[in-house]
Amino acid sequence: MGRLIVTEFMTLDGVAQAPGASREDVENGFEYGGWQAPLIDAEAGRLIFEQAEHMDALLLGRRTYDLFADYWPTAPPEMDFTRLINTIPKHVATGTLTDPLGWENAQVLEGDLAKGVAALKERYDRVHVIGSLHLVRSLLAEQLVDQINLWVYPLLLGTGKRVFDGGAPPAALRLANSRTFPNGCLQLEYEWAGEPAFGDMTDPEAAR
Repeated sequence: MGRLIVTEFMTLDGVAQAPGASREDVENGFEYGGWQAPLIDAEAGRLIFEQAEHMDALLLGRRTYDLFADYWPTAPPEMDFTRLINTIPKHVATGTLTDPLGWENAQVLEGDLAKGVAALKERYDRVHVIGSLHLVRSLLAEQLVDQINLWVYPLLLGTGKRVFDGGAPPAALRLANSRTFPNGCLQLEYEWAGEPAFGDMTDPEAAR
């Protein structure tokens, strides 16, 4: 059985809307698009690609798919990420799209989300999700995520779509890996570790 790995780029207050460009996503009047761009350096860029190059398939929500399909097919071919993302299998979780715009190796995820993801895990070892905030919330609610990679940037925006908007089922997480960068960015890799534990710090016996 394969693994579903989610990658999100977010500010310290959890905003993940439109990290890459000013007009990427202006829904709800969001004015801070492109906030990630000034904080990307060569070291972080290499790591982002190294993590992505191990994926066997990419699963996207409709909005992120539209953004990717508009850019990557005509992106500079000398870029390693261009070759990677244009050739790997891509699946779109959508109820409104029937023809994935002719992008190479792209198709609509069949069946409901849980069954569709289960089929992908049977077929591929590593299925990655990038961005796709609405989809990620559904994946978390269905407990379909095996690992989440968070790139946390030293910014506070105060408004915008957040990774965990609407909550997520309670779960304990295990930190599998972490890296820090000179610009203050943190890269955190978490795996699910069962149910959360609870205690009482006012109980002297519990504190022993």
